[in-house]
Amino acid sequence: MNRVPPLPDLGTLSSAQKDALIVSLWETLLAVEGAEVRPAPGDSARGPVLDDLRSRIERAAPSQRAWIPRKRHAILESRLLLGILLIIGLGFFGDFAVGWYQQRSLEARSRAVLELENAAFNGLYVELLRMLHEPDGRSYRAVLTMHNSYQDSPLYVMLNRVRVFVQVGLSWQEMPAQAAGGTAWGVVRLTGDREYQAVFQVDAKDWAELMPGYMHIRVESDMLISRSSEPKDDIVERDNRFYVYLKPQGADDQAIKRRSNFPGTPPVFIPMPPH
Repeated sequence: MNRVPPLPDLGTLSSAQKDALIVSLWETLLAVEGAEVRPAPGDSARGPVLDDLRSRIERAAPSQRAWIPRKRHAILESRLLLGILLIIGLGFFGDFAVGWYQQRSLEARSRAVLELENAAFNGLYVELLRMLHEPDGRSYRAVLTMHNSYQDSPLYVMLNRVRVFVQVGLSWQEMPAQAAGGTAWGVVRLTGDREYQAVFQVDAKDWAELMPGYMHIRVESDMLISRSSEPKDDIVERDNRFYVYLKPQGADDQAIKRRSNFPGTPPVFIPMPPH
């Protein structure tokens, strides 16, 4: 009993051996089909059919005859794909960098705003020191002061015009006021103390008398505060309100004492808490 020969290992065959194997298989197929291959005059011993087969094999491109195994990571070697991956990576990195920078900028700005607000509201003290009768017998003088407790870190204060109001009935009526005592409204570089003054008159005759013999006065001193002499958006607005009872010019001190039981001469003004 004839044994079936083992199949050849195609991976170990050379190109010439593979070509010979193809020709041998073709001859076997012709034999099985009963086709007779006889050489014609001038043809090779194998016949024109086999010669034509060899000719086709020899003309075939090597890529069509050879099996080249596909590398597992060949996709990563594509320059186009690597370029796309690089662009995507740079995009993610750029987005992360921009987000990080914006977050840090926002945090720095928030800290700067908090520090400026703390300096403007906790480190800067504004006070109405006193109110005086002017020698003309008709006017009044308001003397205010501001103090920067952070003397090693100057504040730039934009002083607005001081405004004065007197209560008439249930409303407030503004009185004319102007700078006095060398005071000029504008930007002030403040490292310690600074005093400023305003002179005003009270033309209202029917002012409210909440305390017998005294007018009810409101003084407004609004300001803008910054750390820079040329601020951009680093500005804090602070509104200062002061309420006092003010004795009118020419008032009768004895009448006020009788009505209010003052132990001595009635003062020119009596400070009140904010309200």
